[in-house]
Amino acid sequence: MLNDLLARNEAWSKQRHAEEPDYFTRLAALQAPEFFWIGCSDSRVPANVVAGLDPGEVFVHRNVANIVHSSDMNLLSALEFAVEALQVREIIVCGHYGCGGVKAATEDLPHGLADHWLEPIRRLARAYAVDLGREPDLEARRDRLAEWNVVEGVRRVCETPILQRAWARGAIVRVHGLIYGLKDGRLRDLDCSIGPGHFQTGHHSQEAAQ
Repeated sequence: MLNDLLARNEAWSKQRHAEEPDYFTRLAALQAPEFFWIGCSDSRVPANVVAGLDPGEVFVHRNVANIVHSSDMNLLSALEFAVEALQVREIIVCGHYGCGGVKAATEDLPHGLADHWLEPIRRLARAYAVDLGREPDLEARRDRLAEWNVVEGVRRVCETPILQRAWARGAIVRVHGLIYGLKDGRLRDLDCSIGPGHFQTGHHSQEAAQ
C-alpha cells in the first residue's frame, strides 16, 4: 500500500511539472492563501478539491465533525497563524451532510474519546430538540444538526480573542459557514457570515460587512 502511494505521488508530481513547469517552485516560494478552512476530517471532503482551489490557495485545519472548541489549541494556533501571519481575510467553517461525527453524537452507543469531543453537537441537539422533531426522518435530523454545528462554529470562531483583536485593529476578516453535499458535490452557503462590527452593532453580519 505504501509503495503504491509513493508511486502515485511520483506520477502526480511528474504530471503537474509537465503541465506547469514552475508549479512547485511557485508554491515553495510563498504561502499566500486567500482562505482559512476549518473542515471535517472525513476523507471525502478535501478542502482544496471540493472548493476547486490549488493547495497554495487554502490554509486548512480539519477535525472530527469540524467542531470549534474554545480550548482546542491546535485549531486556535492555526487560526492565529492564518490571521496574524498569513493575513487571511476569508475564514470558512465547512461541514457536510452524512457526517459520521454527527451520526455518532446522536447514537446511544459508546465511542470512547470521541464522546467527549462530540459533546457540543449533543448540546445543540438538546437545545434544538423541538425543531429537530419536525424533521421527517433521522437522516434529515442529522443533516439539520450538521448545519447548526457549522453556524455554531462560525459564532465561536468570531468570539475568539484572535478575531476580536483583528477586528479591533481594523482587519477586514469575514467568517462564513458552508455545508457540502456528498451526494451531489455541491457547497451551500448557510447564510451565517459574520464580519467586522457584528458584535458592536448587533446587526446581521452581512449588513455589518458592507
